Amino acid sequence: METKILTIQSAEDGAAIAEAAEALKSGKLVIFPTETVYGLGADALNETAVDGIFTAKGRPRDNPLIVHIAHEDQVLDLVSVIPPKGKDCMDIFWPGPLTLIFNRSELVPNYVTAGLDSVAIRMPDHPVARSILQEANIPVVAPSANTSGRPSPTTADHVVEDMMGKVDLIIDGGHTGVGIESTVLDVTVDPPMILRPGGITREDLEAIIGPVDMDETILPSDSSIIPKSPGQKYKHYAPRGEAYVFAGNIIGIAGEINRRVRESGSKKTAVLATTETLELYRGMDLLVNMGSRDNLKEVAHNIFDALRCCDDEGMEVIFIEGFELEGMGVSIMNRLLKAAGGKVILGL
Repeated sequence: METKILTIQSAEDGAAIAEAAEALKSGKLVIFPTETVYGLGADALNETAVDGIFTAKGRPRDNPLIVHIAHEDQVLDLVSVIPPKGKDCMDIFWPGPLTLIFNRSELVPNYVTAGLDSVAIRMPDHPVARSILQEANIPVVAPSANTSGRPSPTTADHVVEDMMGKVDLIIDGGHTGVGIESTVLDVTVDPPMILRPGGITREDLEAIIGPVDMDETILPSDSSIIPKSPGQKYKHYAPRGEAYVFAGNIIGIAGEINRRVRESGSKKTAVLATTETLELYRGMDLLVNMGSRDNLKEVAHNIFDALRCCDDEGMEVIFIEGFELEGMGVSIMNRLLKAAGGKVILGL
């Protein structure tokens, strides 16, 4: 397949926006930036187009997809009911990095939901994505635009690395903002339940709708899970090297990582650290600063770039500092633990 790359500097670039929207409406695969990561888009009601997403990504077909919309009126066609807490979330957090799970209407096909009675919907807050969706005026499924299991793409270069020749059109809109995928909140249950942490924290949600539960699959678990949300069942975000996450006292973490670096022999080793701890490490082949522990949004923004940097440099072993399981730290640790396949060193 020949892939066209189109750079869009502004949502006001009408001709380019129209080209991308027309491609989606005609059943083509279009990759575009959102405020979280780049998404691989297809017409949600076109089975052939959606099937192309699974093929391009190598994505298991029992992994449900998120439907992206441009305006709230589209929700009415896709769901059977909007619970009051779901409406509150729409009013406060849309557009933005929050996906809501509703009971689906008969319009939503099984190939989008993996046969579930629910559907995941979000309204992205990226000017280019919103303009494309508004122009197309169709529901668009758009999982992250990477080979399944690889770190999600936050730049067009990442997209090209994984998807060139597999899709029809790539929209280069620069670096994404949040850097990790949206929070997924199931509002078909009460209290609502977070199925995937992301740019909207549990604390953010509870300030608006009261108590919110956290699904047990937030941390890696067994493969028998029937996923209601992308990212629950399969290994995700994995670099090519063997990755380990370390949790506990940061001084203890640094000491243990340094010990393991010394024992790595001839293997190329990387350490993913933070601004406050960079000077603690010695002897590794690559030291990557994920950002400051005082600014976890910065860390979240940099995670996937850091993992792909390890791949670019051919790192064979990757040691990663962990974070406290609160606020944005939950979202960060969810991604890191999945990237490491659940390999975590605790209690340091």
